[in-house]
Amino acid sequence: MFLQQLLNGLTTGSAYALIALGYTMIYGILGLINFAQGEIYMCGAFVAVLLLASGQVSFYLAFAAGMAAAALLGLALERIAFRPLRGTHPLVPLISAIGASIFLQSLALLLFGPNDRAFPMQFTFQTISLAGLPVSTLQGAILGAALLFMALLVAFVRYTRYGKAIVACALDRDTARLMGINVDRMVALTFLIGSALSGAAGVMMAIYYNATYPRMGLLPGLKAFSAAILGGVGNIPGAILGGLVLGIAESLGAAYISSGYKDAVAFVILILVLLLRPQGILAGWQRH
Repeated sequence: MFLQQLLNGLTTGSAYALIALGYTMIYGILGLINFAQGEIYMCGAFVAVLLLASGQVSFYLAFAAGMAAAALLGLALERIAFRPLRGTHPLVPLISAIGASIFLQSLALLLFGPNDRAFPMQFTFQTISLAGLPVSTLQGAILGAALLFMALLVAFVRYTRYGKAIVACALDRDTARLMGINVDRMVALTFLIGSALSGAAGVMMAIYYNATYPRMGLLPGLKAFSAAILGGVGNIPGAILGGLVLGIAESLGAAYISSGYKDAVAFVILILVLLLRPQGILAGWQRH
């Protein structure tokens, strides 16, 4: 029972971690929270579902297209909703992000309707037994893909020229500009990468729950924000750890307390972290 819930928590927690990475990267470079991250997650899922429903593309192409669409939506939001507001009061871009979130939810509701859409999966997943623990191959695929994306992001930030430029902009945009770094381009790249990861999480969770609907990003987006706070907002390893911890806590809470409190667990943890350790559990580690 415990190991099964632990596996379930790691599966959903990996999706929270991917969305939280988008939050934490954008906060690290601009100092703002993109509350439309959940809708970017929803966009990736819908694009993949619509392409697969057409019967004209493979799953892998639909998955890549979902990530690409989410990345382009994030880039559009950066250009339209955030870039013109740089240098204004911090509440102004925050309100813009909330407005963008509501707009995208309403647009999806208008375009696709309120009903759930099943994910037209092209594969059949099985359940295998590992030391007596039933493990779905779907859960293994989601965990493996999420961990691969996380590892690629960490490697990109630490070892590539563009990754180091993003870190420089996060540390001090003015100094980075004086050193010849195009800050606007790095901000756009950050939105592109963070949004692509959220789109990937959207596709994976649409498969996992076999449901896609206009408001599907609302709760995962808020929970991922809690995960980013838990790990230390602006901290990439913290976002990964926060997402996994949150997913495990949510799964164990649903199993051992009540499934009715499943969605409340994230916000209880958020309140406790803000009260006891507002800087996050990985405070003091290198932010990137």
